[in-house]
Amino acid sequence: MSMLDPMLAATISRRRMIVAGFAVAWASFAAACSGVGRSTSSPSSSPTAASPSGVAVATPACIVTPAETEGPYFVDERLHRSDLTVDPSDGSVRPGTPLALTLTVAKAGSPCMALAGAQVDVWHCDAVGLYSDVPAENSSGRRFLRGYQVTDSAGTATFSTIYPGWYRGRAVHIHFKIRTFSGSTKTFEFTSQVFFDDAISDEVYAQSPYNTRGSRDTRNANDMVYTTGGNSGSKLLANVSRTATGYRAGFAVGLSLA
Repeated sequence: MSMLDPMLAATISRRRMIVAGFAVAWASFAAACSGVGRSTSSPSSSPTAASPSGVAVATPACIVTPAETEGPYFVDERLHRSDLTVDPSDGSVRPGTPLALTLTVAKAGSPCMALAGAQVDVWHCDAVGLYSDVPAENSSGRRFLRGYQVTDSAGTATFSTIYPGWYRGRAVHIHFKIRTFSGSTKTFEFTSQVFFDDAISDEVYAQSPYNTRGSRDTRNANDMVYTTGGNSGSKLLANVSRTATGYRAGFAVGLSLA
């Protein structure tokens, strides 16, 4: 069982890019992510827009998503895959409640344009709070719960993973990074985090293997990332619903691109 050292947690960068806007509009997000979950803002009057290829697709509302700190655990593993549960170092599967995660990415503007061809990296801890490939976590060489997808013509990237666990000093969250490239040259980078409703986490953590640990020490209202910068974490709550085997979560990202 791994916990984040309080001294390490204190070193996490708190530099933040605070941007205008509110959370994703439910009507347009539901169209993009098959109707999952919860609303955090009012419906958009323009739920569809043309993709770069000219095909009309459902996209997020044209509202800029708040950036968040990368934290100390991003590793550019270059794992192009949708199933994050497998550790390619030994073929083992990380245990936990299944989570189908969809991120929908769009360029904010008028109209809103689906961002195709963007690389979306996702990484998070396992059911007992451990990150892979981190020397401080004694997990060097492991690569579970990490990977990237490239957004399709509708701006979506989908992942099969598990519901994230918790570690000391942080609320439940998943990290993501979005990059665009021209050849091998990076042209844009955006980093943030997706949070989860505490009531849903309580439900998940009553199940195995999460219930082998004690109660988590930090909820959203006390999380140093969620609460700083005008409480931007409340704009980053995933839309979550149950499935036959676990949960489905979605989040729509509006990016300010030149």
